[in-house]
Amino acid sequence: MSKHLLIQLAGLHSLGFALFHLAFWKLFDWPGDLSRTNVATRAVTQILNLRLIYVFAGIGAACFVFTDELLRTPLGNAVLGFMSLFWVGRTIEQFVFLRIDKPLVHLLTALFVLGALLFALPLLSGSDSAMPGQASRSELY
Repeated sequence: MSKHLLIQLAGLHSLGFALFHLAFWKLFDWPGDLSRTNVATRAVTQILNLRLIYVFAGIGAACFVFTDELLRTPLGNAVLGFMSLFWVGRTIEQFVFLRIDKPLVHLLTALFVLGALLFALPLLSGSDSAMPGQASRSELY
C-alpha cells in the first residue's frame, strides 16, 4: 500500500470521526443530559466537541489536499507524527476513563489504534511509494 494511499485513508478516518462527533448531541442526548449539569460543564463539553470536529475535518481535508506535503516536508511529517500520537494518547485514555466491556467500546478502541497506525506508517516505511516488501512503481517498470 502506498504512503499516499495511507495518508488518504488517514484523511477518511479523520473525516469519519468529524461526522461521528457531529452526532454526539443526538447519540448521547446532550440536550437532556447536559441540561442537568452546570452551565460551565455544559458549555465546555460542547465547545471542546466542536473544536474536535474542526480539527478532524481540517486534518481530514489536509490529508487529501496536501498529501505530498505531509509526506515530503518536515512540517508535514510533524503533523503526521502529531496525529499518530494523538490517537495513541486517545487509546490510552480509553483504558483510563472508559473502562466499559462493551463491543462498541472495543470497536472504538480499535479505530483509535487504526488512526495511530494510518498516521504513523507513512513515516516508518522506507520507500516513498510502497510499504516494506512491496515494489514501488519505478521498480516495476
